[in-house]
Amino acid sequence: MNVKEITKIAKSRGIKPGRLNKTLLIRTIQLEEGNFDCYGTAYSEECDQHQCSWRKDCLGQTKQVKH
Repeated sequence: MNVKEITKIAKSRGIKPGRLNKTLLIRTIQLEEGNFDCYGTAYSEECDQHQCSWRKDCLGQTKQVKH
């Protein structure tokens, strides 16, 4: 999902995206949804947040950032 699409989701939830990058914007949306703000932190490629809207994108992101 690109930043433009994420910005649209944020605005629909009443979040002002300002200059937030993709990661911070998604984390802000996660908090608003009542979830953990953990996007991009599953470095072991494990995630127990199966209902998270961002799970697929997040796990793909962490593969790219692998430490």
